Amino acid sequence: MTFKMKKVLTIAAISGMTAVMLGAFGAHGLKLISPEMLEVYKTGIQYQFYHTFALLAVGILMHINPSKSLKWSANLFMIGMVLFSGSLYVLAISGIKILGIITPFGGVAFIAGWGLLAKHCWKLSKV
Repeated sequence: MTFKMKKVLTIAAISGMTAVMLGAFGAHGLKLISPEMLEVYKTGIQYQFYHTFALLAVGILMHINPSKSLKWSANLFMIGMVLFSGSLYVLAISGIKILGIITPFGGVAFIAGWGLLAKHCWKLSKV
C-alpha cells in the first residue's frame, strides 16, 4: 500500500466519520437556525458524503492501478469537500452570506475530480 493511497483511504474514513458527526449536530444541535439555513447545512452534509464515497473508490482504484489522474482526483475531492461543504457549514451556522462566494470553487474542484476519475477509467479500457 503506497503512502498516498493510505492517506486517501484514511482521509475518506475520517471524512465519513465527521459527516456523521456533523449530520447529528445538524439534526439535534441546530434548532436555532432558520429552515433555509438548515437546508444549506444539509446540502453540505450530502456533498461531503457523496465525495467521501468517491474518495474511497479512488483510494481503492489507486491500489489496483495507480495514476496521476487518480492522485489529482483525490486531491480535488478533498479540496472540494473543504471549500464546498465547509463553506456551507460556516454559512449556515454564521449567517455570513459572503461565504457563499467560496462554495462554487469547491464545486469546480468536485467537477474536475470527477473528470480526472473519468479520464483514468477511460484509459483503463484501452489497456
